[in-house]
Amino acid sequence: MSNFEQFHFDFYQSNYTIDDQEEGCNSYGTNENLSGSPKSQTGEQTPAGAFAPSDMFLSSKSYTGQILQPTSSPDTLSHLGYADGFDEEPPLLEELGINFEHIWQKTLTVLNPMKPADGSIMNETDLTGPIIFCLALGATLLLAGKVHFGYVYGMSAIGCLVMHALLNLMSDLGVSHGCVASVLGYCLLPMVILSSSAVVCSLQGIPGILLALFIIGWCSLSASKIFTSALAMEGQQLLIAYPCALLYGLFALLTVF
Repeated sequence: MSNFEQFHFDFYQSNYTIDDQEEGCNSYGTNENLSGSPKSQTGEQTPAGAFAPSDMFLSSKSYTGQILQPTSSPDTLSHLGYADGFDEEPPLLEELGINFEHIWQKTLTVLNPMKPADGSIMNETDLTGPIIFCLALGATLLLAGKVHFGYVYGMSAIGCLVMHALLNLMSDLGVSHGCVASVLGYCLLPMVILSSSAVVCSLQGIPGILLALFIIGWCSLSASKIFTSALAMEGQQLLIAYPCALLYGLFALLTVF
């Protein structure tokens, strides 16, 4: 047995002694007494900064703003990308594609068939004017006792599709549906004048038919001039004016009869 005890002490040999264990127990009891003392229970706490991460104290600047009114610096605004605010925001009408200057120029071009058309302005998909003129045509027909809003919109849509197909076959540049609808809608303005005159007097007579033929020629000439200028189709204005005259002749029939 003496050999076994000698082996036992040799195998578990360490520097840890019983005195160290007693000292650890005494220190543990001391800490327990300190933590359980009435002084620690009355509200004496460790400083909050002792356990705070170092990232919270990177900025040494103190807060100088007021409640609901935080302070801001130009560096912060430029960093966030809001330095200019709403100064560089485009106008709302420009975002919607509404340009009153171009609308006025297109209207003057339609009213004066002999005026040269600006192809850069006419080759835009601006539908503000056409919608206004279609509504005006339907309203004047309504004042004359004719409820033809559906016919106006239906013939306008079918006419735009047919003219788009013809112009793409005749032109090398090609044209969009919006451009065709814009030109045909703006050239509907003389037809609004015809329907307005139908409110005042009847057009079912020789003077009314002559006036209707004049308005058809006016609309067709304006539309063909604009298409020729926008699509660079010199020498083909009469070929374009013929289908335009057929389309506007349908609107004239609605107005006269």
